[in-house]
Amino acid sequence: MTDIDVALVARLEAEERELVLESFTHEEAWELGCLLVELAAERELPVTIDIRKGTQQVFHAAREGAVADNDSWIERKVRTVYRFGASSYLVGRRHGDAFNEIHDLPLSEYAAHGGAFPIRVRGVGIVGVVTVSGLPQADDHALVFEALRRFAS
Repeated sequence: MTDIDVALVARLEAEERELVLESFTHEEAWELGCLLVELAAERELPVTIDIRKGTQQVFHAAREGAVADNDSWIERKVRTVYRFGASSYLVGRRHGDAFNEIHDLPLSEYAAHGGAFPIRVRGVGIVGVVTVSGLPQADDHALVFEALRRFAS
């Protein structure tokens, strides 16, 4: 890893420590999803937004310009978060381009690309995942982080 990679991993780890919620209900999932749609609409971003509580999909929206392939990316990113207990971007930055080979995981089922972020509740742990797909991976991640940070404050 280069110094830049180490710094990025440290920043992503700090983001995850920062964003721990007190609760996460279906109503809160709806509020977070609507916030993400609002941010994407303001910026005219062609993204798909997905929120899970456990394995249940509780919010899903696709903006104009998003494509059906975004749904496949979402599924693969969500699996990565649940398996590794960290954002898909952090997992990818820790393991690099050889992620799937290192872990012997099929590319058709796991994607360590930015955009899926674990929803953690204090004293409970990971209770869900919020995901954005449609932009370059760093931008997908940044949009999710921005929305979660606003939502948590």
